[in-house]
Amino acid sequence: MKKLLLIMVLGIILGANAFSQVQNKTNVSFADDSVQKHKFSVSTTYYSLLNYEEEKTNTHHYELHIEYRLTPRDKIGIKAATWKLFAPMGMPMQEQLKFVETNFYPGRLRESGIGVTYQRTIWRGLFAAAEILLQLKTYLDENNSKISNGFKLYTSYHLGYHIPLFKNKIYLEPQIHCQYWPVDTNVPQAFRQEDDKWNNYFLFEPDMYIGVNFEY
Repeated sequence: MKKLLLIMVLGIILGANAFSQVQNKTNVSFADDSVQKHKFSVSTTYYSLLNYEEEKTNTHHYELHIEYRLTPRDKIGIKAATWKLFAPMGMPMQEQLKFVETNFYPGRLRESGIGVTYQRTIWRGLFAAAEILLQLKTYLDENNSKISNGFKLYTSYHLGYHIPLFKNKIYLEPQIHCQYWPVDTNVPQAFRQEDDKWNNYFLFEPDMYIGVNFEY
């Protein structure tokens, strides 16, 4: 199912890119004055729209970004996110897609937080971004009863491409990002045993943000 979803997303990206090329017949820079008019934007990851798995593996991933454009090339923002993990986040993608229950937590982990973001346009629509999220964690056992609370410092680093639609009122940002969480406190022993099998980072996750721009 996830492979099919990835194919669908790639199709959407290619179609959106073709559509944007039709709209932008002239070779316009993404860092010109017309972009500068859109001071604010609101976006979310496509994961927020596709919580379709069965309950046991549904991450209930919801994310919201509110950004302000400082210059034609620089944006800062606030990010709020929450998700519910059934397995360690550091598990490689090929292992995650197997859904082997011996890799699952003995319960669930809810992580919710708020943080800051920075995005820099490198060339035309190509951008790099960094996001830092302060998260509160709630550990639940298999009966959905709380075991303990903790704290995580979660960071992610992104390389993507901005695709404007409808005169840049709506946009897509397909991207690849890496995640790293240097601080992770108060992990119950049963959960720690699963975490220790993997790294405290995850490399090269595909994603796509969907956003709306607002004029100043």
